[in-house]
Amino acid sequence: MTLCGTADISVTVKYEPNFHVVLHEPEIPQNTGNIGRTCVAVAAKLWLVKPLGFSMEERMVRRAGLDYWPHLEWEIAENWDDATARLPASRPWFFSKKAAKSYADVAFERGGVLVFGCETQGLPESMLEANADRCLRIPIRDEVRSLNLSNAVAVTLFEAMRQINTA
Repeated sequence: MTLCGTADISVTVKYEPNFHVVLHEPEIPQNTGNIGRTCVAVAAKLWLVKPLGFSMEERMVRRAGLDYWPHLEWEIAENWDDATARLPASRPWFFSKKAAKSYADVAFERGGVLVFGCETQGLPESMLEANADRCLRIPIRDEVRSLNLSNAVAVTLFEAMRQINTA
């Protein structure tokens, strides 16, 4: 995929994703760029579910991803229904600070789908309720409201990679 008017960040390398990272309505371009960079590091595919809180042409998305965009497998979905129709047939994990189960207490599988909400609101309550048995949290101290989205994705992806690389 090529960002509008930006040929230098088109996908040039195809890979079979270890995981699929879904950002549901992300708002901050720097987070998306950082997450894209992490996805390249672990051969994960990045999915962005609209509406986005920024334009993919923005300099900050490109800057945060540096020169890694040509190596990133990524797609944009028009909405959650569009994303679920196009994602691999697996049961996604949904991440929320409201979840009871820790991300460290489940077994991740290669090709799995990891869904994260927007920076200010998280995932919609209806999505969490419909998937209550698949909701996970990253345990943190009560003094912190939540981790930065790009940090939460990185923590989760590296635990998931640790699990599949030792299987």
